[in-house]
Amino acid sequence: VQLQASGGGLVQAGGSLRLSCAASGRTFSTTVMAWFRQAPGKERMFVAAIRWGNAIPVYADSVKGRFTISRDNAKNTVYLQMNSLNAEDTAVYYCAADFSSVVLTLATRYRFWGQGTLVTVSS
Repeated sequence: VQLQASGGGLVQAGGSLRLSCAASGRTFSTTVMAWFRQAPGKERMFVAAIRWGNAIPVYADSVKGRFTISRDNAKNTVYLQMNSLNAEDTAVYYCAADFSSVVLTLATRYRFWGQGTLVTVSS
């Protein structure tokens, strides 16, 4: 599975951005797609994930109610809609994928990664 992330940029606090992650290669109903983020000097943290076949999303507590993960099976693309952004959301955002019967929230459980896309929130 190859992943291509896009959509990062500079946004003011309170603003919105939508990230996209296009997957190529074979995907299955057991494919789990996720977003992680890594702020400078910090470890990579789970943000949200969704399974390809069962689209029940899982979110980190820090983004619940503000971020929405969704997928478009026809386009093999996962989106992360980010609203009410604040300075603490500033990070490089990575999309990840793997095959699992459950949603994975640990970065070490994902074998496939896209390149990061930088999100900068100015206050």
